[in-house]
Amino acid sequence: MSGETDLIKLYSARILSLAADIPHAERLDAPDASVKKRSPLCGSTVTVDLCMDQCKVTKFGQDVKACALGQASASVVGAAIVGTTREQIETARDQLRAMLKTDGPAPDAPFDGLEVLLPAREYKNRHASILLALDAAAEAAAQAEQAYCA
Repeated sequence: MSGETDLIKLYSARILSLAADIPHAERLDAPDASVKKRSPLCGSTVTVDLCMDQCKVTKFGQDVKACALGQASASVVGAAIVGTTREQIETARDQLRAMLKTDGPAPDAPFDGLEVLLPAREYKNRHASILLALDAAAEAAAQAEQAYCA
């Protein structure tokens, strides 16, 4: 019974609310970069489109096909990413990975809303889905920066 109770706690009202309201949930017509990431373990996918100007994200779109935890992560990312740099996105990705895998702290602002996913530390099979949005965004930002910020 405790395993079931723990799983119910994992899918908190806040996580479910985030999953139900993902910002920028449409693809961009003419992105500077587009990256699709897939979790082989669960089959979740996230496709990210973004545009950059002066090396900051100016437009963002995403197509999220993931579990509620992956959707919640994408929701936080979507709400925070416009105005950030590649470095900020990569730092958030690395901090989220450390939070999940090595008991690190939650990512810094503006991605600090990812703290809601702290209970997912115990569910290693969910980590890849949670990381998809930031993995895809970091790769897209690097591509866009290389092409448009050189």
